[in-house]
Amino acid sequence: MVEILIWMLVSYGMTNILVYGSIFSELREKIKLWGENKSVRFSGFGQFLSGILSCVMCCSTWVGFFLGIMIYSPSHEFLETTRFVSWFFDGIFASGSVWAINAIVEWFEVNRPKSE
Repeated sequence: MVEILIWMLVSYGMTNILVYGSIFSELREKIKLWGENKSVRFSGFGQFLSGILSCVMCCSTWVGFFLGIMIYSPSHEFLETTRFVSWFFDGIFASGSVWAINAIVEWFEVNRPKSE
């Protein structure tokens, strides 16, 4: 159970850094410009990447795929699915858990007491 909570927090942290982190802001801007420039090669792929890096749910799905393949697969361990199927479920699980954590964080940001 602790492994799942750690995996969820790692998914949230990685997604948060990729979507909102200032360390990747220049890279996100370059990818966005690449996607908007129709005269360069693979601009459609740049548009796809730009969309992923601007959406918490989209990015967390791919983070879940990555973590499931490279680090640890909770679906494989707890549901005993095959490796290929578990990677798909890892993406779904990461997307849902990151969305839930992000919704809670945003709720607290909107409803925090105002200092006067």
